[in-house]
Amino acid sequence: MATPQDPEEPKIYLLPNLMTAGNLLCGFLAILTIFKGMQVEDLVSAKGYYETAMLYIFGSCLFDLLDGRLARMGGQESPFGQEFDSLADMVSFGLAPAMLVSRAVLADLQLPESFDPSGKREVGLTWAIAFIYLLCGGIRLARFNCLARIGGTGNGDFRGIPIPMAAGFVASLTFIMMSFAESGRSLGWLSYVLAAMILGVSALMVSNVRYPSFKKIDLKTKVNVWTLLGAALILGLVVKFTVYAPTVIFVVYLVLPLLRFKKCKI
Repeated sequence: MATPQDPEEPKIYLLPNLMTAGNLLCGFLAILTIFKGMQVEDLVSAKGYYETAMLYIFGSCLFDLLDGRLARMGGQESPFGQEFDSLADMVSFGLAPAMLVSRAVLADLQLPESFDPSGKREVGLTWAIAFIYLLCGGIRLARFNCLARIGGTGNGDFRGIPIPMAAGFVASLTFIMMSFAESGRSLGWLSYVLAAMILGVSALMVSNVRYPSFKKIDLKTKVNVWTLLGAALILGLVVKFTVYAPTVIFVVYLVLPLLRFKKCKI
């Protein structure tokens, strides 16, 4: 005979929260792997560690996609699942990418000598930018949960960049930085552009810009011929230009909503 559930206990559904646990596990493994890479002197030697970490982050994305889909399909959405999902996202898409920002994406970033004659020009700068990314990611997740409770999440679009997309953008930049390091090239002044891009993504996470969620796309989604051709073209570009194509796609995703942005009100 089933024991009646304590009315004060939250509803915990097995499958969706199991997927969230998988998300958290991948994020934890990504952080452990990045820590190993941080012990290596140069970016080239740490490439294997960072590539493995990005695979774990990609695994987190898959689990994050599955937990929401399973919850919606089975009518098993709950406050517990929402909070658990945000905590897992903070680890997988907040802390892990922030560590990549500080040690890989901004590896070439240094202050001019006039700011720090001691020669330790990189100390503190990359960590500060990485923390801003992490802070904005945490605020974005907390705001999303608050809006969900009051029914202010809009028509299915995200308010601000979803943190998995921001993490994917960071991972795509990491691929580019490792490619440059392998070829012995330095970004030079372009490292400041990368820093600005990370700060821009951080600001967009807490902005009111509406971004498509793609939640309604599933196996039954129907499209026209041109949409199918466009999707196939994008897939082909990613396969052909593995290093640069993902960054270009993320930039397009980040910039296009800005062109039609209207300040929204709750």
